[in-house]
Amino acid sequence: MYDIALSVVVGSRAYGLDVAGSDHDRRGVFVAPTRAFWTLDKPPTHFDGPRAEEFNWEIERFCELALQANPTVLEVLWSPLVESVSPDGSALLEARQAFLSRRVFETYGNYARDQLKRVAARRERTGETNGKQAMHMIRLLVAGAHVLRTGEVLVNVAGLRDRLLAVKHNSLSWPEVVRWSAQLLADLETAAEDSRLPESPDRPAVNHLLSTIREANLH
Repeated sequence: MYDIALSVVVGSRAYGLDVAGSDHDRRGVFVAPTRAFWTLDKPPTHFDGPRAEEFNWEIERFCELALQANPTVLEVLWSPLVESVSPDGSALLEARQAFLSRRVFETYGNYARDQLKRVAARRERTGETNGKQAMHMIRLLVAGAHVLRTGEVLVNVAGLRDRLLAVKHNSLSWPEVVRWSAQLLADLETAAEDSRLPESPDRPAVNHLLSTIREANLH
């Protein structure tokens, strides 16, 4: 088993949307020994566990996904619930701004649109609304506009807790959800137009981070 450099809680507990019995969803980053890459059998890019609802990425794979503005991965770097962090994990957190760019507009927006289509298609097919899926679609749109405006990834959305949980429990009508999502999509576009984030992430800075960590784990 590899040592975990960074372990955080994500999901409903980090979002401020947890209720009694909510899972402890954990995500982490591990650093494989540098010499392990010198053989034919390479270290894994990820693994599940050891605890339930836990998933860990090897740092190189994590950086690749973060450079693509993957929402799930970026949340790890801004989660308010950090359970453990090593010197390598601290270095990763200190470099987190290097991963941000206007690509957030595409990744967050496209994911939200895809979820909206899935929920709508299910409604047409079965008459049922996947409230949890709809809630996370709304949450991502809110978070996407926030990062484009502030340069910080919004994880805790407790300020919208009541309304988001109303979406989850289908207490908010579907037409209202559609109207809200349309407003948020328009806001996301405005935030992208006004954003001070760079067009692309700082890949040289991330390369430097990864090289430094690999050198530190050589022996």
